[in-house]
Amino acid sequence: MTLPMLDVLDLIGHPGTARTVDLLGTIDGLATELVAVPEDAMLGGPLSLESVIEGVFVAGTITGTWRMRCARCLTEQTQPFTVELAELVTRPAADPDEADDEGYLLVDEQIDIDQIVRDAVGVEMPFAPLCRPDCKGLCPTCGGNRNLGECPGHDTIDPRFAVLSDLLLELPTNDDPA
Repeated sequence: MTLPMLDVLDLIGHPGTARTVDLLGTIDGLATELVAVPEDAMLGGPLSLESVIEGVFVAGTITGTWRMRCARCLTEQTQPFTVELAELVTRPAADPDEADDEGYLLVDEQIDIDQIVRDAVGVEMPFAPLCRPDCKGLCPTCGGNRNLGECPGHDTIDPRFAVLSDLLLELPTNDDPA
């Protein structure tokens, strides 16, 4: 059940008139490389629709869940989210030359709430989510998850210091206690 178009015919042209709707539905295809809102996950919340001179002001809170993959260790987890909405939806300009490219437009006295929610949630998606703040990530040598102790540790010598390790082998040992 995708998010519905909201009919606001009763609000248009009556500034000061308002009503509340309970939004509930799904959003298809809202994802980045590391974060996605599952297509079967319900999201929604109460929205206030208020008629203003310019159009309809939409305000409210949207809650849902998204699936995230940690940017360091690639483990997946599901987390709830809450996003605040506050958008003005205006009538299309009578003259196409005067049209404003910014903002949302009424479509046949209806609000395309799907696009408004999609934009609000998309902006709040974390760019590089972490499973926890101190995530150690994956070992660059063996690929083991260092958070789970899957990496045994590797004695690798930085190639810039390899010459020094050769010198260490040539040092005489002093077995005489002084």
